[in-house]
Amino acid sequence: MAKFYTGGFPEYEGKLKKVMARLGVEKFNYDWTRQDCFVELLCKGRVFHFSDSLEAARIRGEKITAVSDVFARIVLMLEDLARASERGLYDFATIISGLPSLPESVAHLDPWFIALGFTEHPATAEEVRVQYRRLAKVLHPDAGGTSAAFEALQQNYITCLEAMGDA
Repeated sequence: MAKFYTGGFPEYEGKLKKVMARLGVEKFNYDWTRQDCFVELLCKGRVFHFSDSLEAARIRGEKITAVSDVFARIVLMLEDLARASERGLYDFATIISGLPSLPESVAHLDPWFIALGFTEHPATAEEVRVQYRRLAKVLHPDAGGTSAAFEALQQNYITCLEAMGDA
């Protein structure tokens, strides 16, 4: 039986920011589309990627229809890890040390590039523009995305261009 979570993205974004502070995470990034979501975090020099999707929930036999619910699941799982760490059971870095991490090159990548889906620093501002246009087709409210997701995409796009010296 599926558990449906109260609240939406704004509530769980707030919870995520608080739990990252509790865990002492160096950097983190998150995003969602109509079908899936992810949270990436930098801890002890390694980048970890937590993701879930409506399709994965369906395969597990869960009847989740809102991507905000799969986002909530990730946030609440991270809160559980924070509680275990705060109770002294294990240090958070120890808890996640056995989890596979993303390539080391991503650990040094700024979160706004990761948010646009890059695993390596783009060579040109044109690469950033192409990636932005691809994501905008999915995240724009007229295409079924949310205004919050599209605004986050726009902000990350602007920050990427500024970082590339092409603002």
